[in-house]
Amino acid sequence: MSEKSSPIKYFLSGGFGGVCTVLSGHPMDTIKVRLQTMPLPKPGETVLYKGTWDCFKKTVQLEGFRGLYKGMSAPLTGVAPIFAISFFGFGLGKKLIKSDEDQVLTKTELFAAGAFSGVFTTSIMAPGERIKCLLQIQQGANAPQKYKGMVDCARQLYAEGGIRSIYKGSVATILRDVPASGMYFMTYEWIKEVLVPEDASNKLKMVATIVAGGCAGIANWLVGMPADVLKSRLQTAPEGTYPNGMRDVFKQLMEREGPLALYKGVTPVMIRAFPANAACFVGFELAINFLDWVAPNL
Repeated sequence: MSEKSSPIKYFLSGGFGGVCTVLSGHPMDTIKVRLQTMPLPKPGETVLYKGTWDCFKKTVQLEGFRGLYKGMSAPLTGVAPIFAISFFGFGLGKKLIKSDEDQVLTKTELFAAGAFSGVFTTSIMAPGERIKCLLQIQQGANAPQKYKGMVDCARQLYAEGGIRSIYKGSVATILRDVPASGMYFMTYEWIKEVLVPEDASNKLKMVATIVAGGCAGIANWLVGMPADVLKSRLQTAPEGTYPNGMRDVFKQLMEREGPLALYKGVTPVMIRAFPANAACFVGFELAINFLDWVAPNL
């Protein structure tokens, strides 16, 4: 990332990178949420989805390829400001940590700047995630659909429990995003540093961006996956299911399914993580280079 670029350029370029992320990665996100939230089979019943491929196949058979893009309106609407704020927070975090413009940040300082960015995004991320997950778990093309879309879902949630219902799962979201964002940005900067010599060609820089962005996405989810499972279950559960919030979700999950359940849906996440986040950082780097060219003083 350009060390001379302002947080404003990080904001604008991050928004463009976020759109690239959603367009490339949403189908695997839908499968992840369905695997995370599928009900446990009763005695004598078969499991709803046997795994990633089975979930993908059944979704396409019942709902067509459009079923893989269910709930995309919510993250696509919110993703530009979410990623914009995330990258802005990272750029601002780096500025706050630096004592002078030429200081090279340590890996710990990069992690801290990334974690700082995770705090910024929760106000938009939490309601967007709540709506997205509720739309994604609606099964089948012919089955009754409770929510007709993003706006209808938000309206019904507000009618049922006010703004508190829309923001259900905010604590889980911030517990996921703060450490995961720190790992995300630190991994990207570290791998770019390793792969790109000072005299690197533009082609090598682009390849390094793809590799570093993809690896950053994987590192992000390795850290954030357990909190994401808890968040998905809390946000899609009927009201009153978990009176004590995340504590009840965690307790029930441990009792019924064990620690491995904290990584339910990890396969589609990892399949999605590399290309989606590679696309994000390619979009970000292209946008910030363009802004540095057209508005060097911004």
